Amino acid sequence: MKKRLYLELENCIGCRSCLAACTQCGGHEERNRNYVYDVNPLVNRQTMPLMCLHCVNPACARSCPAQAIQIHETGAVLSALVEKCIGCQNCTIACPYGIPKFDTEQNLMYKCDLCIDRTKDGIPPMCASVCPTDTLQWLTDDEIEAKRKQFNLDNGKWVTSLPYLEGETNVKVNLPGILQGTTKLF
Repeated sequence: MKKRLYLELENCIGCRSCLAACTQCGGHEERNRNYVYDVNPLVNRQTMPLMCLHCVNPACARSCPAQAIQIHETGAVLSALVEKCIGCQNCTIACPYGIPKFDTEQNLMYKCDLCIDRTKDGIPPMCASVCPTDTLQWLTDDEIEAKRKQFNLDNGKWVTSLPYLEGETNVKVNLPGILQGTTKLF
């Protein structure tokens, strides 16, 4: 049964254990591929994890002239292939969230690949496996639907993608406080 990364952003306490775990995932060369942002620095301590949403029709892959960004059969959008990436950085410009990063030393784009070495076998990505507050969870569509009902989000407050993103994503986001105006995103 297919699983997706599910985010409950209101749970984030800013511990950044997801960042530490990300560096330990196979093939990440001890490099963070996700981020934790301070939403309103100098105002409050609210934090928000942000990683690739693994779009169904990703702008990063569409913008790549060398077709270096592949989409795995599980739906994970992978980092650029070393042998194909020409270093044009179109992907970093095309992503509305600024997720792909460019390593000038390697002349290569890297980003969250949903720990494909783990998730292809049904094992949760590193970030979700260590999150102490269940901000990041690895759930089936049925479990996500149960969350929808639990939070009574049938009134249009269920977010399957963040603003400016066209189309469906393989990551589901629950932002009830943010959508009700109790939290300011940007």
